[in-house]
Amino acid sequence: MQENGFPDRPVVVDDSSFHEVIRKYPLVVVDCWAGWCQPCRMIAPSVEELAKELKGKVVFGKLDVDANAGVPQEYGIMSIPTLLVFKGGRHVDTIIGAVPKSVIRETINRHM
Repeated sequence: MQENGFPDRPVVVDDSSFHEVIRKYPLVVVDCWAGWCQPCRMIAPSVEELAKELKGKVVFGKLDVDANAGVPQEYGIMSIPTLLVFKGGRHVDTIIGAVPKSVIRETINRHM
């Protein structure tokens, strides 16, 4: 479901749609992950919950680093999960590792 054109769940992004998504919404968090990554699976529920809780304010994206090499290379991603935070299309913050939901929320709140 969408509110004001904002999805209430993470949207799948890839190398070709990435820049369009980060420019389309005022605040975007992109979860860079891979299917084989246990820490990525650990934070996935937090990302899903925050997408619902913050709908209308923040859009979350999911980027599979195994299928998309361009974005990870562009942003120097060396480990996953990595969450990239964009405000107004500009990269403003990065969260690396399986952090608690509260850390993700605090980071987002700094940019709201």
